Amino acid sequence: QVQLVESGGGLVQPGGSLRLSCAASGFTVSLYAMSWYRQAPGKERELVANIASGVGRTNYADSVKGRFTISRDLYKNTVDLQMNSLKPADTAVYYCRGTRSSNDYWGQGTQVTVSS
Repeated sequence: QVQLVESGGGLVQPGGSLRLSCAASGFTVSLYAMSWYRQAPGKERELVANIASGVGRTNYADSVKGRFTISRDLYKNTVDLQMNSLKPADTAVYYCRGTRSSNDYWGQGTQVTVSS
């Protein structure tokens, strides 16, 4: 059964860090394009970062460049998002996505709140 499960969200103060993890089952993350999206209240879902299949070329939204890092753990079959220097504008539900050909899988999301 294919499943993506996010974890690691929570409440953090501005300037703090969080590490999100997306655990995949039923497929191998290195064979899929893996992405992190986020959706803030009243806003559309937006792409935060992605990592291509194979060699794993990465891409980031301008708003998170230099602060967020996406990576894969091929042993654990997970995709992580390290988030540093967090801002209140980063508050959102964060979703993991895996795509390959016609396959398109989403996780249930994890809440990240940046507030003092």
